[in-house]
Parts: sequence; structure tokens; C-alpha cells
Amino acid sequence: MAKAAKAKTLYTCSECGGQAPKWTGQCAACGAWNTLLETVEQAPSAHRFQALAKSSPVRRLAEIEASDVPRFTTGVGEFDRVLGGGLVPGGVVLIGGDPGIGKSTLLLQSLAEIARERPALYVSGEESGAQIALRAQRLGLVGEPGAVGDLALLAEIQLEKIQATIDEHRPEVAVIDSIQTIYSEALTSAPGSVAQVRECAAQLTRIAKQTGTAIIMVGHVTKEGSLAGPRVLEHIVDTVLYFEGDTHSSFRLVRAFKNRFGAVNELGVFAMTEKGLRGVANPSALFLSQHEQSVAGSCVLVTQEGSRPLLVEVQALVDTAHVPNPRRLAVGLEQNRLALLLAVLHRHAGIACFDQDVFLNAVGGVKITEPAADLAVLLAIHSSMRNKPLPKGLITFGEVGLAGEIRPSPRGQDRLKEAAKLGFSVALIPKANAPKQAIDGLKVIAVDRIEEAIDRVRDLE
Repeated sequence: MAKAAKAKTLYTCSECGGQAPKWTGQCAACGAWNTLLETVEQAPSAHRFQALAKSSPVRRLAEIEASDVPRFTTGVGEFDRVLGGGLVPGGVVLIGGDPGIGKSTLLLQSLAEIARERPALYVSGEESGAQIALRAQRLGLVGEPGAVGDLALLAEIQLEKIQATIDEHRPEVAVIDSIQTIYSEALTSAPGSVAQVRECAAQLTRIAKQTGTAIIMVGHVTKEGSLAGPRVLEHIVDTVLYFEGDTHSSFRLVRAFKNRFGAVNELGVFAMTEKGLRGVANPSALFLSQHEQSVAGSCVLVTQEGSRPLLVEVQALVDTAHVPNPRRLAVGLEQNRLALLLAVLHRHAGIACFDQDVFLNAVGGVKITEPAADLAVLLAIHSSMRNKPLPKGLITFGEVGLAGEIRPSPRGQDRLKEAAKLGFSVALIPKANAPKQAIDGLKVIAVDRIEEAIDRVRDLE
């Protein structure tokens, strides 16, 4: 008897999807280390390589008529904000987050609202139909007959059956929960492997573009917090959303990291309740502590998340170090940025922290990445060192350069209006952000150097 041919193995990079005939420590395609995983080489299939849309002749750009992208609402205001105004027909959205943070809950609530007006399909590869029905009942989505409209449910993990169901029912929105559980018969590897995730995502994207169905895929995350699977997964889809927040807290943040149909870095704020996720109308209130009296080391920052200004309390604690190497710890802000700012504070303002432990925290679990937080960080550190609270009603923002200058921040006018609306009375801002017209109830102090900012704060005490 002839021996069966031995399956040929390849090593596929989990970051970029590149392939190599043998294992090496570094991927030759993207340069990532220890990302090559052993997979079985797949025979080419006729249906695997299909275009996303019908081919068209070459045309000049000036001859193509530009049109706005049509959208429809999800029924959840904060979700629409993150998506850029709603879902786009034929768009593909990938949403990731830690287990149990609320991805399936949010999508089930959104589909229940969408299904009141248009056909929708929920494909579950992780839960049975009975489990999803129980969750919908707990969320109050099936309290009345017809409350969820035409929402259809399919518990399936085979790609070909999912494709046949979409072709038959023609839903306008379909949720795939999750992409790591889906597999295609064209491949012999297990669900969740690099090849399966890449192939299933590509096929679902093709289905969305050809049928006009908006598809939302749920993705697992690694222990580092990034989306599991090949990095090409994020390149295939149109929008990438991340759930953020501590599972021990009742607040959840949904942030857009990629959006072909809207702005990136948009932020949606939700509160987890017994009836599911509810949008927060005034998110600034979540990130501001209600102190009975002014406390040292606390400074209110006006940060910008997409198109929304948010007021966040930045807290600093400076204490005498009892070890040769003082600690530098930042939660919610950049750790390396803290060391840089301490050096600027010493060099240009004469305030030394080389023998002090410095701890920094952004209240509410929010992550601040923009450099406009620099001035608030330095003022909070200075306040903690002197053990004197900052003037009551003070807000600030501004980037601090290595030369000690205070650089302007984008959309300064919107930040000031948000602070005035919430009752703050004094704003310490970069000189380039000074408004041309006075803002009612808000005294604006414009500075251009860090030492000047500290002097003005002392004058207000």
C-alpha cells in the first residue's frame, strides 16, 4: 500500500500573517519576535480568492461623483458616537475587549433596537440560543411581545452555513460573536488559528461588501490587551473598537482606533446597570472626585477625546524616598512622560524630585494619551510637594516642551466652554489658546512658560 503523503507544515506569524518554511525567532516580514506558529499548509481552493466587489473600468478621479456615506442608527447614542454617526451599509466593525466587560451585552442591546425597524441577525459561536434568550430577558428586551422586532438568532460556527443564512434572510445588520470561534471547511486547521481567523474575516468582509450587510465581529484579546489573531485582521475591517475599563467598576469606555467612515479616538462612555449598558450623558462627572475640601496634589484637566472635551482629575502624591532609587509610577498616564516632566520641572522651575517618590493617577480609570495633560501633571506634583491645594475652581491644559515652554493644545475653545459649563471659574492655559472673546464666568490666565505658570498659581493662593 502506498504511504499517505505527509502534510507539509508552515510557520505563520500571528502579527502580520507572513509565512516561513521553518521556525525562526524573528518574523522576516514584520520583524516581530516569537510570533511564528506552526500550521498545516492548505491546498488552494477555488472560492477563497474572490474580489470584494465587481471590477470596474479605469476612470479619472474627477469623473467620479462623491457622495456622503449613508448611515443608520444603532439605537444607542454613545455607540453611534464612537462609530462616527451610526452603522454604514456594507461596513465591517471589529470590537474587542477583556472577557466579561460587556461586548455581547452592548451588541445584543443594539440589535434589539435595530430590529424594530430593519432585519437583523445575531450569530453566536460561544453561547447557545437558550443562554442568549435568558440574557435578553434579564436585560428587559423581551418583556413585551414583539419587543425585539425581527431579531433572528443563529447558533453556528461554520462559515459556509453562516454565509447561506445571510444569503437567505438578507439582514441589514449581522453580529458574529466571535470571529475566533468561526471555522471554514476549506481549511483543516482548528478554529481560532491564524489561518482560520484570517480566512473567515476575509470571507465575511467579502459578504458584507457584496450584499450590503453591515457586519459586526467580536474579537478576543490577548493578555497584553491587543486583539488576538493576525494583525491583518485589523487591516481588513473598516472600524476597530476597543472596550476599556476595570471589570470591578461599573463604567465602561468604548474607543475607536480605526474608522474609515469617521473620526478615530472617539470615546463612548457607558454605565453597567442591572438592565445592561446605559450611555452616560455627562461623562465628566465620572472622572471628577467630589472633595468636601480642597486637597493637595489634585488638579483638573480638560482633555479631548475625539470631538468630546472631558474633565478629568489628575492626582499626584509626592513622598520622601527611603530607597536609593525613587519610584516613578503613573496609572492612566504615560510612565516615560512622567520622568521627562520631572526633569523639565527641575531644570526650568528649580523644583527637584530626585529624592522623592512620585505617584500619579488619572481618576476614574480613564487613559490619557495626549500631551495636553503635561501642565496638569506638573501643577499636581507641585501642589503635593508643597502640601497646598490648588486654587478652587481651577482647570488647566497644555503641553510642556523640554525647553520649558507651554505649547498650545487643539480645540482650546471647546475645552474652555466645557469647563465654564461645569462651573469652573479659573483657567490656566497656553498663551496661544487664549480666546479672542471673554467666556462668561471664566477667568482665563494665559502663560507661555512653566515657571510663569507656577508663579501665577502661587499668586492666586
